[in-house]
Amino acid sequence: MKLARTIRLDVSDANVFPTAAEPGEWAITGTFAFTDGDPASWDNKQKIAFRDGWFGTESFGRATFVQVASITGPAFEEAVQRLAAHIFKVYGAPGMLDAIEAARQEVTDMMALCDHPIGTLLAIERQADEQSITERTRVVTPPGDEFHARIWTLEEDSEDA
Repeated sequence: MKLARTIRLDVSDANVFPTAAEPGEWAITGTFAFTDGDPASWDNKQKIAFRDGWFGTESFGRATFVQVASITGPAFEEAVQRLAAHIFKVYGAPGMLDAIEAARQEVTDMMALCDHPIGTLLAIERQADEQSITERTRVVTPPGDEFHARIWTLEEDSEDA
């Protein structure tokens, strides 16, 4: 089984999101967190979280990138249970059974997005209008060697120096 883990390539997540996910958390899209919100009332960090943020299942913070990883059955169930408790407490699910069902669906949906080789980096982009939220998942490919500039070379010490 595959699921995504949050990854932090630099410190920007801690600066741009209301709460940044910690590196290595199991992650889902977390789009449900925005369905009852009013985009006109969001501050810049909330807008960025909506537009570009994956949802960590431990801190319930956001991450710009996730990486496809292997997940065991017990780790899958733990992520579902932790997310279900959060959905119940924060989003007002009518009961824990409903929260577990919603969480399981969120994690299962994310697994479908992880149909890529282990290690693949993913980014998400969301847009909203009055009717719906549209999300697009993008595979992030590292630039080839032609984009890297050599900034120094190593040379052997000469005896004349």
